[in-house]
Amino acid sequence: MSPRHEGDALLRVDDLCFSYGADPLFAHWSATFAPGLHLVCGDESRGKTSLLRLLAGDLPAQSGRFQIGACLLSEDAVAYRAQVFRTDPASPAFEQLTPLAWFAQLRDRYPAFDMAWAGQLLAQLFMTPHLGKTGYMMSTGSRRKLWLAAALASGAPIVLIDQPFAALDAPSIRAVTALLHQLAQQQQRVIVLADYELPEHLMPKQCITLA
Repeated sequence: MSPRHEGDALLRVDDLCFSYGADPLFAHWSATFAPGLHLVCGDESRGKTSLLRLLAGDLPAQSGRFQIGACLLSEDAVAYRAQVFRTDPASPAFEQLTPLAWFAQLRDRYPAFDMAWAGQLLAQLFMTPHLGKTGYMMSTGSRRKLWLAAALASGAPIVLIDQPFAALDAPSIRAVTALLHQLAQQQQRVIVLADYELPEHLMPKQCITLA
């Protein structure tokens, strides 16, 4: 059965069908996401990352309706995607850029990007010693923290975060958890996390298990 969470939903998915080859990942799947923190969890190859890519409009579905507020992906893909930030730690987006240079580029796509808050986030995530490095010089954990800071500072109403705690040390996990707690209280943003299980000390508004 598809999850539902009507309320004051900001993001809606209706009748999603998607498959790789003959094996369907989603068959007539629907869900709604109200402002706050949500979790998508499940075992390996259950579709967690694929769902985030579908929600972002980065992966075309065989069928389905995706809506943010009054904006439909099928009617105005540019306006829809402009409201979504999806973290992609495997992306080469900032391989040759320092964090602040990459953030300056992101402001062109996200006019509400808050450079001052982005700098504060980098400090909270212990990234200050890495501000002079380009992406290819960073560890996996540092790259994930850079993506997270960008996502939170983007101002995008829909933020999709894939495995936020992977490759992080204990102090960084505590810092990320505290930031997500703060975001969960915001009334204008949907934060969707994808992970194998419910992260410790987080209480999302909705948990969706992909079986």
